[in-house]
Amino acid sequence: MVFHPPLWVLVIEAKRAQYSLTVAIPQALAYMLADTNTEKPVFGFVTNGNEFRFIKLIKGVIPQYALSDLFALDSRDDLYTVIKILKRLADLIRNS
Repeated sequence: MVFHPPLWVLVIEAKRAQYSLTVAIPQALAYMLADTNTEKPVFGFVTNGNEFRFIKLIKGVIPQYALSDLFALDSRDDLYTVIKILKRLADLIRNS
């Protein structure tokens, strides 16, 4: 599932949440690289339903990306952290 930029969301659809996010990151980066806006960073979010990771892509002559820490539902307050990050990204996108 992919939502319209500048925030790309990739959800791994599976019956088990044991699929690694590492298989989703290259696919998400491919979608993000296809975004025609080269002036602003592009943000991504991948999840398998249990784990969550954010991606930031800065385009240029040599595109560079960074990955957030890995967040998980079964970790202390990770879900609240993910929600805070999503809200902050929404604010950044809305105000840009």
